[in-house]
Order: sequence, then C-alpha cells, then structure tokens
Amino acid sequence: MPRPTIYYLRHGETEWNALGRLQGTRDIPLNARGRSQAVHAAEVLADLFARDGKDKAALPYVSSPLGRARQTMELARGRLELPPADYALDDRLREIGYGTWEGLTLAESEAKDPDIYARRLADKWTVGPAGGETYADVQARVRAWYDQLRTDTVAVAHGGTCRALMVSLGLETPASAAELYIEQGAVYVFGDGRLEKFS
Repeated sequence: MPRPTIYYLRHGETEWNALGRLQGTRDIPLNARGRSQAVHAAEVLADLFARDGKDKAALPYVSSPLGRARQTMELARGRLELPPADYALDDRLREIGYGTWEGLTLAESEAKDPDIYARRLADKWTVGPAGGETYADVQARVRAWYDQLRTDTVAVAHGGTCRALMVSLGLETPASAAELYIEQGAVYVFGDGRLEKFS
C-alpha cells in the first residue's frame, strides 16, 4: 500500500532566523518577510493540489504547536480560502530543543560550551547541548508521527523536523541532512520514496 504524501512547509522567517539565533522551542513570531513567505507557500500549495487532483478542503492539516508554525499555517489556510483555525496540532512536530543554547548565535554557543560545540560539529545527529535534544531524538518522534499517518496530509513545522523526517524515510543520511538548508516559503513533497521541493 502506498504511503501518504506529505505537503510539508517550514514556518516563515522570524527576527531570530534573520539574526542567526537558535530558536528551538522558544515562541518567536514571524516577521514581515515570514508572513509573505507563508502566503507564497500557500500559492505553491494551490498549484500542487491542482496538479495532483487534491481537494484542499478534504485534506487534514497539522502544525507544530509553536507559534511561528501556527502563524504560518493560519496565513496559508487563509490564502487558500479555508477557515484559518481549522487544523490539528501535534507536539511531535515541534522544533529540536536547543536547551541552554536557545536565543544564542552559533558563535555564542561555541563560546559558552566549546567542548560540546566541537563534539556536535563532528556529530550533529547524536550530540546535543545541555538541556536540549539531539537530532536522533527528533527523528524518533517525527517517525512516530509519520507512522500513524493514513492519508495525504499538509504539515507545517520546522527545519529540524524536516531534516529528521528526511533521515527517517531514508532520503538523506544524518551527515547530509544536518547540513541541509530548509527553505522558507517552499513546499517539500514527501511521497513515493522520494522528495521534491517546490518554490
């Protein structure tokens, strides 16, 4: 039986994204650019639904509970002329937790914890900051979410959860995924054992 297709959006830009600060589980709102990216992603989605013969109103929509993902979802649904608040939340889609590094730039993280930073640079998948998560942790929870999907789904979440899903589905290795930039304002389509990006 074919696996469901996932139409995956990373949330739009926040000021912390623009400044290079690690957000993790902090609730940082979208900036003006992020709001326009969310609307653009909805337009890309509409084109994909037309291509794939999908009824936008019949698909389930699910978001990370973090505010930047929810804002993106609501702006996208509004652009699709769907009730903005009619979607589910799933905590398994929240961003990787950066613990004591949240709010810091990479340079500040290195200055704060040089040993952990060096270890993580060598192995981003299994080394995490104090009080935070590893990508392996995120991979496990994202895989649990994926395994219970029964139908094509629109998901709005984060760069970290997108990387974890790629590895979980065998589309990237931990080493390659850790270095990937996940674009904002784009739609990543996971389906049929492959991944396509549309922007």
